[in-house]
Amino acid sequence: MTFSIVAFDPDTEELGVAVASKFLGVGGVVPFAKAGVGAVASQSLGNPIYGTKGLELLAAGKSVEETLQLLIDEDDQSDWRQVGIVDSTGNSITYTGGECYDWAGGVADTNFAIQGNILVSEDTIKAIHSAFLDTTGDLATRLIKALLAGDLAGGDSRGKQSAALLVVKENAGYGGLTDKYIDLRVDDHVEPVQELERLLYLHHLYFKPSKAEDILKIDDKLEQELKKYLTKLNYLNDQSEHLFDALKTFQYVENFDERVQEDGYIDSQVLEFIKNRLDQ
Repeated sequence: MTFSIVAFDPDTEELGVAVASKFLGVGGVVPFAKAGVGAVASQSLGNPIYGTKGLELLAAGKSVEETLQLLIDEDDQSDWRQVGIVDSTGNSITYTGGECYDWAGGVADTNFAIQGNILVSEDTIKAIHSAFLDTTGDLATRLIKALLAGDLAGGDSRGKQSAALLVVKENAGYGGLTDKYIDLRVDDHVEPVQELERLLYLHHLYFKPSKAEDILKIDDKLEQELKKYLTKLNYLNDQSEHLFDALKTFQYVENFDERVQEDGYIDSQVLEFIKNRLDQ
């Protein structure tokens, strides 16, 4: 009882799933993805085995068509299932069993597949499709914008409750130690997709690596400003202390691990965060 999109970004090799539903904690049931392999969304009468087994089959070299057929053949309740699959080269497929509640259906396109059931109308799928194609930016942003478009077009006919976003890429997780780049969930909220968009903004702020154009050299004027800021925030006891030690402490305490720069430089988004903190 859900609408979702699975997608692959050929430029970054990211794979992801975005999903929304009138269902508690949809992120714990529907989305599955593995870096370098594929992404799967299993919904309607959800069967998480479609996610785990589907990724195993893709990893073993099965095509999306072969993977879907094997999943269906081994499931005596396949008529109640809905699934979207995309592999690591952008091949995609979507399936809606004949017993899924109306409106139910989907569309598969190059690099992504969309599916939904118990929707207000087919307009939800059409809106997701158009938004994903028309939106620029990284895969996570495109997935969220597509989900928002589906939500605005009607979404789940029963209402709203939860949403989730999962994006994977090799070594893109925290500290470069895992492949799970983004795993955000809104389990119970009156506007779950909008809340998910807010969480993605925070994820980008805290964990997205600094862009070259965002890195500022700390000149004498900025150094004095930062000393005043960090003194007010109790990271400097007096302005004679070493600024860059205090700045690093602030960044690590505030979870800007991925935006810490070498001494003499600061990420402009961290600087803006400091200023906003002082205004609160």
